[in-house]
Amino acid sequence: MAAPFDLRFDCGRICLDLMATTGRSAERLAGPEQLTAWLVGAGVVPGAAQLGAVDRGWVVRFRMLRELLRRVVHDELCGRAADGDLRLLNAAAAVPVPPARAVRADDGALVRALTGPPDCAGLLAAVARDAIGMLTDAVTRGQLRQCEGESCALVYLDTSRGRRRRWCSSEVCGNRERVARHRRRAVSRAGQQPAGSAQVQLPAVRTVPTNT
Repeated sequence: MAAPFDLRFDCGRICLDLMATTGRSAERLAGPEQLTAWLVGAGVVPGAAQLGAVDRGWVVRFRMLRELLRRVVHDELCGRAADGDLRLLNAAAAVPVPPARAVRADDGALVRALTGPPDCAGLLAAVARDAIGMLTDAVTRGQLRQCEGESCALVYLDTSRGRRRRWCSSEVCGNRERVARHRRRAVSRAGQQPAGSAQVQLPAVRTVPTNT
């Protein structure tokens, strides 16, 4: 079943999934309802029951963290992130994260639950810590890839066999590339003339002898 509000949770890390909430001029964190769906879908919180406090202020702060993550991750892929941005990321991660506990669900399974209603700063800290863990782990950092899709800026973890994954999504950017490749080949074939096509065959002209 498709995620609500066209949200994506296939980039491999919570912080990368937050970065994926924008792209191609699409804003997927348009309001509190979308942010609540993202927090639950990404696994930042175990359920929406305790997220009644989410408001426009939360949305603005998560968008700010998203922009910070975009700069840090892309700069680290190209070289190194600015010291000022790293300080901001570390400051966001320094806030206490809401503790979790294991509780018994109605069906007897153990599920994760928070000890109380989370605040915005604590949830931001959870995402920031995920980014720090990703960037400081050599193996995970080596799996970071920039999508090769045209005009796509998403970053994902390539955990495929042989590390040959090229797109953030085979169904989205991968399919666009396959369609574009097919069109290029069709145009190329249409522009190629068959051998000898430049020679125009004129109809034979019958000559009638004249008396001189």
